[in-house]
Amino acid sequence: MTDKYAAFMGLAPKRIPHWEHWSCPDAETWITGIDYYSHPRLCRLKMNEIYPQLELPVPETDEPKQRPKLDLAHNTSAVDEKGYQRVRWGDNVSDIWERGKQFKNAEDVFAFSPIKQADFTNLPVVESHNYTDEETIFQYYRSLFPTEWGDKAPKESTAASVGFYNTMFMWPLLTFGWELFLETCLDPEFERIMDEFAEINRRVFKVFARLPVNFVICHDDIVNTKGPICSPKWMYKYIFPRYEEFWSIVKNQGKEVIFMSDGCMNSYADDVMACGARGIITEPYTNFKPIAKKYTNCFLAGEGDVRILMRNNPAEIRSMVLNMVETAKITGGYMMCIGNHIPWNTPPEAIKHYFDLSTELAHR
Repeated sequence: MTDKYAAFMGLAPKRIPHWEHWSCPDAETWITGIDYYSHPRLCRLKMNEIYPQLELPVPETDEPKQRPKLDLAHNTSAVDEKGYQRVRWGDNVSDIWERGKQFKNAEDVFAFSPIKQADFTNLPVVESHNYTDEETIFQYYRSLFPTEWGDKAPKESTAASVGFYNTMFMWPLLTFGWELFLETCLDPEFERIMDEFAEINRRVFKVFARLPVNFVICHDDIVNTKGPICSPKWMYKYIFPRYEEFWSIVKNQGKEVIFMSDGCMNSYADDVMACGARGIITEPYTNFKPIAKKYTNCFLAGEGDVRILMRNNPAEIRSMVLNMVETAKITGGYMMCIGNHIPWNTPPEAIKHYFDLSTELAHR
């Protein structure tokens, strides 16, 4: 049994594993001594040799990568040839946010039918797939996993996982855009739209129940850094009952649900756990210890704070790691994780110090 699987299942592995949101190629170059852009495969192989607990994906070839044009020494943002604002992101630049551009007003929103649309292949909703029927959805998702697995996931495999970004809350936000979502979400007419999004997800989770996976990673940014976006009343009507329904579909087939959300989950952690999640991966704005104490050996990740890494103070980084290990000793499902990401401009020295301290201290 791997440490990662044991942590997912709350089995308290002696070595506390990592789940990192990694996007800092310059740190890889600094740590390994191999230029990431000249030799991306060799660099990543060396990185995994030094820190195997990170399990970073390895490029198939060592073909050089183009260096980003944006960096701290020059401009950190630029307008591309189409007029879109781009910022540095990882080894490239950021994507664009065009959510809801085809909707001009509330009337457009209420005239829309997710079920009639069904095929979201050409709509930018992250999960831009064809949801016309269950079999079409199944064929897409089944193609993501080895044929030789058949209908059953390899025992204790964490690679046998499927993720879904639009668990429920993200559907209207991504489809209509932030402003129109907030403008229309309290209108009684919005109920029909949410019912139709729920029907799409009903198909999705029935498909997930058939897949050869052990874990379903369900993402929904239901909170921001200060807490809830929508009121409990709204969430209890539109979101949490659907979580309970969808997750029961996959749990009845022996699969575990991990919930993922940005922000501060203090207000809604209990609701998510009550709906059937095995645990939560979120950000350090959340108070992790009360959750760890309340739910026996639940899965938790994301307590590490990149703001601390950015300050590059060794004593402060050590204190952070010790605090994380303290939480890990409360629940057997803990993973080391910088919850608010390790972006391209994080000081390499701070990252290495965090990883080295984790190697030294992150164990039970």
